[in-house]
Amino acid sequence: MTQIRIVVLNSRPGKNGEPVPENFRVEEACLPADLNPGHVQVRTLYLSVDPYMRCQMNEDTGTDYLSPWQLSEVVEGGGVGIVEDSRHDSFTEGDTVASFSWLWQTQAVLEGKLLQKIGRLDGCSKVVGICGSDEKCQVLVSDLGFNSAINYKRQDVAARLRESCPTGVDVYFDNIGGSISDTVIAQMTEGGHVILCGQISQYNKDVPYPPPLPASTQEVLHTEHITRERFTVLNYTEKHEAGLLQLSQWVREGKLKVLETVVKGLDNMGVAFHSMMKGGNVGKQIVQVSE
Repeated sequence: MTQIRIVVLNSRPGKNGEPVPENFRVEEACLPADLNPGHVQVRTLYLSVDPYMRCQMNEDTGTDYLSPWQLSEVVEGGGVGIVEDSRHDSFTEGDTVASFSWLWQTQAVLEGKLLQKIGRLDGCSKVVGICGSDEKCQVLVSDLGFNSAINYKRQDVAARLRESCPTGVDVYFDNIGGSISDTVIAQMTEGGHVILCGQISQYNKDVPYPPPLPASTQEVLHTEHITRERFTVLNYTEKHEAGLLQLSQWVREGKLKVLETVVKGLDNMGVAFHSMMKGGNVGKQIVQVSE
């Protein structure tokens, strides 16, 4: 039997509590000696740490598409690894694979059907970013080609947004929620679109998902005929491969720059999660588990 290390949920932060590294615990475990048909054994390379996971730390996620993590059970999320053994016809030893249901452990046995092989770009005339530090603002403008960026922690978001978008905002990709989103929606154009992807400012609060909007914001959406639709990547699994191919091509061509904050070691999963929830990452927060 193969000895491995795993990350389990040690405790819950509470619906209105902030997560801490100690909410997670690393343990020793063993993989089954025999591999069942349709399964593959993988070595974990990288694990993804994402804000939506905060909802899974509660007994009730508040969403209709996420299940809560259970105490003392292995945590899971997005991951990438290498196939080391396979009893699935589509995968052979050495394949690089990815999954949205990757267990937080050094090695894992996964169902082959859950894996997939890894294999200003769309007409926006002006792109404005909102983030929480001057460093991130600099990165958005200098490295990623945004027209401008707003530091919501020290700048007047409403004033800066009027300055950056004097004719209004046509499309708002909403990952933050709360008062910042209310401010943006108040300056949107008639017939605009809100893409509701996340609400990170609300994840430590005991509210449903998506959180209810203030009456004034609802009125703006209604009177200006602004659509506000949820975007969940899991609803587009049939397009994942095509999306990865397109994104990979843009990266190779230099049209898309990838920014990552990488923390090494499975022992640091809790530290990486806590830092990400505090805004300590620049770009995608990733944990490197092995070479």
